[in-house]
Amino acid sequence: GHRYATVVMDAETMRVLWVGEGNSREAIRPFFVLLGEDGCRNIEAVAMDMNTAFDLEVRQHCPQAEVVYDLFHVVARFGREVIDRVRVDQANALCDQPAARQVIKRSRWLLLRNRDNLDETQGIKLDELLAANAPLAKVYLLKTALKEVWFAPSIPEGARRWRNWYRMAFDSGLAPLILFARRLKKYLRGILASARFPMNTSILEG
Repeated sequence: GHRYATVVMDAETMRVLWVGEGNSREAIRPFFVLLGEDGCRNIEAVAMDMNTAFDLEVRQHCPQAEVVYDLFHVVARFGREVIDRVRVDQANALCDQPAARQVIKRSRWLLLRNRDNLDETQGIKLDELLAANAPLAKVYLLKTALKEVWFAPSIPEGARRWRNWYRMAFDSGLAPLILFARRLKKYLRGILASARFPMNTSILEG
């Protein structure tokens, strides 16, 4: 039931260039028509979320441009598909321990928020939760490690960090995490591209 709009912004000037209704390929295409072939050829890189429509249109009209996947959206997806799934599984495994089950059920925001945004009391609760539950500790630590791939100073270093993260994801033995890692692998080029083009969509999100 949601209604979407697509906003295109100049990454250097932070100026909104175009707004279109919808987020399908057909909805986005008028921007590239307006830009023209010469304008498309001048684009070096495009930051976006993992929207297939955006990806395909950029690759069709600006094949020389590097696609850079936004960190925030990947981490948000990790939260939904991995942390939430493991948290629910762990809570369901404690049906015979109502008090412990409630602690895990109510821990969603502790696990999803950045550590720096927690106050002292929340930080203590998080530490106690992670110390008491190994699967949640694994996915929390791997969420943090995944972010480091985006902040690599070079593509080779980013690739090294990715390989380490991918291996740890499989070594965890957690099915939601392994599935997420397999799906994320196909976006690797656009993740590593952040070393060359440190771009994101945070201004637009704000």
